[in-house]
Amino acid sequence: MRIAVIGTGYVGLVSGVCFSDFGHEVVCVDKDPRKIERLKKGEIPIYEPGLETLMAKNVEAGRLSFTLDLAEAMADAEVVFIAVGTPTRRGDGHADLTYVMAAAEEVARIAKDYIVVVTKSTVPVGTNRKLAAVVAAANPDLDFDVASNPEFLREGAAIEDFMKPDRVVVGVESERASKVMSDIYRPLYLRDFPIILTDLESAEMIKYAANAFLATKITFINEIAALCEKVGADIKQVSRGMGLDGRIGNKFLHAGPGYGGSCFPKDTKALARIGQEHACPMLITEAVIKVNEDVKRRMVDKLLDLSGGSFNGQTIAVLGVTFKPNTDDMRDAPSLTLIPAMLGGGGCVRVTDPQGRHEGERLLPGVEWLEDAYLAAQGADLLVILTEWNEFRALDLERLATGMRTARMADLRNIYAPADVIKAGFIAYEAIGRRGASTA
Repeated sequence: MRIAVIGTGYVGLVSGVCFSDFGHEVVCVDKDPRKIERLKKGEIPIYEPGLETLMAKNVEAGRLSFTLDLAEAMADAEVVFIAVGTPTRRGDGHADLTYVMAAAEEVARIAKDYIVVVTKSTVPVGTNRKLAAVVAAANPDLDFDVASNPEFLREGAAIEDFMKPDRVVVGVESERASKVMSDIYRPLYLRDFPIILTDLESAEMIKYAANAFLATKITFINEIAALCEKVGADIKQVSRGMGLDGRIGNKFLHAGPGYGGSCFPKDTKALARIGQEHACPMLITEAVIKVNEDVKRRMVDKLLDLSGGSFNGQTIAVLGVTFKPNTDDMRDAPSLTLIPAMLGGGGCVRVTDPQGRHEGERLLPGVEWLEDAYLAAQGADLLVILTEWNEFRALDLERLATGMRTARMADLRNIYAPADVIKAGFIAYEAIGRRGASTA
């Protein structure tokens, strides 16, 4: 099957590469000449483990190519996937559909034969029906179907998620479109991965409901962590005790400095907005959004307390700035709240992150970038673990403490055992959801 994918951002590029690995002929198209030039050279514009190798394999096999020309990409294509951005619209929290509708209109004007236009971007409920109207208006004689095929890819594990999904959700309204989509995902169907066929609105809602629920789990455990600190409980034990309940599960029950990334912040805001527009307020989702921002501010207070009430004149080493490990994505990362607060309070902030520097230099002006944790900690008054990269999970704590001017640690991912940190020579240790700061 020949497939065109519009957009070579995170979703479009991963989807295009993986579809080509299924054996389909895929052409990815983008309006950004620099992106296409890099992709043609075998360079990927994002960091995603394994993606560069898989892309090179399928380009070499002749199944994957890149172009700036949508007409070229659509030549003989049976399916077009729209995977462009849907950023949060300023002022109202809704998803901005400008790029989606513009792509649909352009597809309609180019297409001549039957085609399935598939929305891969995350879009509000009702968007696919509006998209169908846009296509029909742009080309009244075109024979087409619209399908909704939301993605459920975790950054840092996207290829695994695409190739071994919990489920594939496809919203369609004709047998013909259903057959086309089933053929695309046939390699997964043959390996017994669930393919869920729904109507358009249900497919759109599944995406938002799933992300809002996961964001709720994260926010809930962060609230419980705050209470644990007050009553003397240990959030790691509490999370384990909860997670062993099969009705709850252990995923997304790790306390931290708040969620970030490209999906949860944007999708919770969009769902809240959809509820408001239909006079059905999403009160839980709205609370999740507020509490998540409160969690980030609470982290600032925690660091301030550990610094003796002021950042002024303090040197602070921050380990990790991306919103999670195994990605270079910094969208809505907690670091974008915490680090400016420390800088604004007069602190000198040193940062190290395996993949975050490219974006971080633009988003975090005023910080000093260093190659590793030991260099960042040298002469520092406070060490903050902000992203749980594997590189930070087995550090030589004694070496860190010895090199610091004042050995204090804020472990905002609960990586280390308090007793081990104090034993290594740190005079103060603060985590999340554990008893107050331990001191030697």
